[in-house]
Amino acid sequence: MFEQISESFRLAVSKIRFVDDEKALKNALDVLKKALLKADVHHKVTKDLLALIEADLKQSSIGQKQFLDSIKSNLTKILTAPGNQGFVYAPVAPTVVLMAGLQGSGKTTTTVKLANYLKLRKKKVLVAACDLQRLAAVEQLRQLCEANEIELFSIENETNPIKVAKAAFEKAKSGLYDVLLVDTAGRLAIDETLMNEIKSIKSELNPHEIFYVADAMSGQDGIKSAAGFNEALGITGVVLSKFDSDSKGGVAIGIAKQLNIPLRFVGIGEKTADLESFIPDRIVSRIMGEGDLATLAEKTSAIIDEKEAKRLNKKIKKGQFNFNDFLEQMESVKKLGNMKSLIGMIPGLSGVANQIKDIDLDNSKEIIHIRAMINSMTLKERENPDLLNNSRKRRLAEGAGLSQMEVNRFLKQFTNASKIAKKFSGKDGMRGLGNLLSQAKINRPN
Repeated sequence: MFEQISESFRLAVSKIRFVDDEKALKNALDVLKKALLKADVHHKVTKDLLALIEADLKQSSIGQKQFLDSIKSNLTKILTAPGNQGFVYAPVAPTVVLMAGLQGSGKTTTTVKLANYLKLRKKKVLVAACDLQRLAAVEQLRQLCEANEIELFSIENETNPIKVAKAAFEKAKSGLYDVLLVDTAGRLAIDETLMNEIKSIKSELNPHEIFYVADAMSGQDGIKSAAGFNEALGITGVVLSKFDSDSKGGVAIGIAKQLNIPLRFVGIGEKTADLESFIPDRIVSRIMGEGDLATLAEKTSAIIDEKEAKRLNKKIKKGQFNFNDFLEQMESVKKLGNMKSLIGMIPGLSGVANQIKDIDLDNSKEIIHIRAMINSMTLKERENPDLLNNSRKRRLAEGAGLSQMEVNRFLKQFTNASKIAKKFSGKDGMRGLGNLLSQAKINRPN
């Protein structure tokens, strides 16, 4: 995300090589101006940002650190529109969220991502299928909900979305649901029929939140559409979909600055888990290549149960980590979502993240082979890998459609990984890691 702007910031900073060089500052600001305009940031927003940076540096000294600090603080201010961050629950359940957006913006997929985000945080969620305009919209939502074990409310052959919304609300109330997400109809463009329909649903439900889903690649058109929905409905927040794409970033900056609407969530990949809160200072930190350990910690704590982690650590210490544990951990990692984005949250690795392809734990050839091997094992073999002699390995190879050499290679890797995990799980784990890095002659950053 924001790769184009991030690279341009680095280029602009490189122009300032000497302290208090006015000419270098002018060159750096010119580079920044061109980059922001190319990223589809509105010219008035660009002008305001550059003026703020220039004023900051004239009050202090001109240098690379001061230039970076000024970009960071002023960009954070621009992206911090008044309003809530993340998800705020109503005082009395259910919290009703109306999902709005144009057709093709990713609204339905985003609704399911948000439902999954809340479910991981132990909330009981109901999704209402009120998009009755687009062909197969309800079926698409049903399939997505079933695949992610999310409850869906729909009424077969019903053509009135207001009736569906009312019935869904009653079910959410009587069923003691924490959150009701209402997926409404999208259109190819804003029109009177669309607005009247969604206004009626708003009037009936009196939602606590109205989220507008905007395509991160839509640029100034996306800002105009958001403005139209805001005028008609009073949007409480924006969710940016396709934020992981080669997006220029202008729509995010424009919505926050031009419309003064808070960005609440961003979709960072195609998987259901690929949704996270939009917290301005954290996003800016990632743009500047400084990582985002706070969001990484939040994502992992929502997925990995503390008691389970302790239980697993005890097994690793005793050298009892088995194939059942391995499969469970693979499923947990899948729930974390986009691996490329996760790597980008680690300070110093944003450049590495931009150069790698995301790891698909469902369709990767290696992962498919590993699953096939483990599924060919008996329950005792999974729990005790030491049972796997040559005849058993041949059986595994045949069951997984692989050669015995491939099976041996995987088993060796598994054994080595278990040994390394055991070595680093004790009190001297960090010392052992330091020794390993030293032996491997890995250059660590200062």
